[in-house]
Amino acid sequence: MENHRRTAEVNPVSGRHETESERLDRNFNELLQELRVAQTGVQILFAFLLTAAFTPLMQEKDRFSQLVLSGTIVTAALATALLIAPVALHRTVFRQGLKEDLVRTSSRLAAGGLVLLAVTMLGGCLVAVDALLSRSAAFAVTGAVALWFVVFWIALPVAVRSRAKGGEGR
Repeated sequence: MENHRRTAEVNPVSGRHETESERLDRNFNELLQELRVAQTGVQILFAFLLTAAFTPLMQEKDRFSQLVLSGTIVTAALATALLIAPVALHRTVFRQGLKEDLVRTSSRLAAGGLVLLAVTMLGGCLVAVDALLSRSAAFAVTGAVALWFVVFWIALPVAVRSRAKGGEGR
């Protein structure tokens, strides 16, 4: 362990003393923790959407609502696949010396899964609000929710990242 410590360099981003292997392990573990939250949410949403398709209310809805729900179910399935894919990838490349590729690819899969999760949530919002209010109100509410996603999933992280790079808040 002492030898291991001596070969560790300071990570310029985190300030940690860690080897490249330790950094990759930490990055993958952090990604898995993030994915656990997203996976649970998308799986619950997917199950709800599947049951919603068989309700009498959806059977009576117009073609637009049925198409939106169908598309939302498909995006939920696709999001689920992308958010779980890092597990399958890990199983496939386990002990192959491909940790850097695993972390990079898994991060991209997670990002794609989050995009599809947002689309799924917006589709679910559109279908649900359309069932309760007018179609124009459903579009307005869904547009506001989309803006909410943009603010908190894109704009805020970008602002935090740029503020950190500028040296503020350190």
